Amino acid sequence: MEGKVGLVIGATGLVGRELVITLLESLEFSKVIVWVRKSTGIEHPKLSEYFPDFEQLDRIPIPDGVDCIFCCLGTTIKKAKSKEVFKKVDYSYPLMLAQNAKRHQIGQFLIISAMGADKSSRVFYSRTKGEMESDLRQLHLESLTIFRPSLLLGHRQEFRLGEEVAAMVSKVMPFLFKGPFKTYKPLNAKVVAEAMYRSALKEKEGIMIIPPDVIEELAKKS
Repeated sequence: MEGKVGLVIGATGLVGRELVITLLESLEFSKVIVWVRKSTGIEHPKLSEYFPDFEQLDRIPIPDGVDCIFCCLGTTIKKAKSKEVFKKVDYSYPLMLAQNAKRHQIGQFLIISAMGADKSSRVFYSRTKGEMESDLRQLHLESLTIFRPSLLLGHRQEFRLGEEVAAMVSKVMPFLFKGPFKTYKPLNAKVVAEAMYRSALKEKEGIMIIPPDVIEELAKKS
């Protein structure tokens, strides 16, 4: 029996890279395709890299055999340098990709959003994520799984003060993130990647929202 084929976009990012490694090491995935602007630098017989025009994400032919698409795209205002560019990466690209997935009848679409995503939010970041989620829902994909992690931990090229502080606090005072506050616990990128991989194995239909505490629970399941 042949294994699954996964397409990962955002494969050079914090979670995306961890996800690619997780899928390559898994027994269930026989092939991993990545759409990137620059090479991941990973060499593996199951890995195929492509460098598409991201402005055409809604029209690029999706390779035959793809079972699930993992969207790990995301940036910050600081890195994007403008709200317009930020919205293109965190809203337009994911929506274009999902429209493409819909047209190609891809069985599963899994995407990273953020805790607090709300299209009515006064915070631009949360509002953008909320609008992205809302419009993805309107596509009525066969299976849409939205992961809403809190702060993400891991090695980044750029320094992010909030994440550094959160990492220090969660290490020194882990009791702060128990009980009703466990939802705010920072998550390591490897944990989110593991949860995405395990969720893809379930092949559920409909829309699923995965909050931080459930992400951690999923990642722990064997």
